Amino acid sequence: MNTRTSQQEPMLLLEKVNKQFGGLQAINNVGFTVQPGCIKAVIGPNGAGKTTLFNLIAGNIPVSSGTIIFQGQEIRGKKSHEIARMGMSRTFQNIKLFHGMTALECVMVGRHTRSCAGFLAGMLSLPWTWQEERAIRSRSMELLEMLEIADLAGTEVSSLAFGQQRAVEMARALAAEPDLLLLDEPAAGLNIYETAEVARLITAIRDMGITVLLVEHDMSLVMDVSDEIVVLSFGSKVAEDIPANIQKNAEVIKIYLGEDETV
Repeated sequence: MNTRTSQQEPMLLLEKVNKQFGGLQAINNVGFTVQPGCIKAVIGPNGAGKTTLFNLIAGNIPVSSGTIIFQGQEIRGKKSHEIARMGMSRTFQNIKLFHGMTALECVMVGRHTRSCAGFLAGMLSLPWTWQEERAIRSRSMELLEMLEIADLAGTEVSSLAFGQQRAVEMARALAAEPDLLLLDEPAAGLNIYETAEVARLITAIRDMGITVLLVEHDMSLVMDVSDEIVVLSFGSKVAEDIPANIQKNAEVIKIYLGEDETV
């Protein structure tokens, strides 16, 4: 695990973040920080508000109230593509790849936030757009190699195994060169061997210098890779600590296992 201290300026800061859907309080006064270079997990039972929180951070849905600071800038009210350009990328709980494309082509799509050529330049097929296209292809291939899936480059994504599709989705998110990567349940639907591979990929991503914020149900994966963990229940934060302390936290145990009626 990463041993960086918490004395640095946080990469991500949430303060008193709220989200209401009509009369439903989905996120209630949630606050925490994510330090550069760490892997931080957000856990909680179904309906705790984890994916809603991710959607708020990434700009997919608007915040009702509160503050979200990313790399020193307030991002509340910004659109998702604006936040992506600031250095944040994400994956989704349900894999969203472009069927009909190869793995390499899908990863190349993820470079769009870092490309300069516009639609008109592409249509006119200007020479500098060819150079950019070659650079995008080269960098995308490097990412497939880093994640040890380069042999899948020419394979259509619809024919890949579920775990391989997850790896391609991660590579596509990395193609945007994010400083912060949000992973929404990357082990969902995977078997034990695929989950172990996802754990390796997450650690490898952190070792590339990319900060990771992770939502995940698989507790063994969370405990293995995380530096810190935030626990949500019914939209509220109930704990934030290192994995060893979270495992012993009485409130967290009660949330997951229920209250022991014999006590």
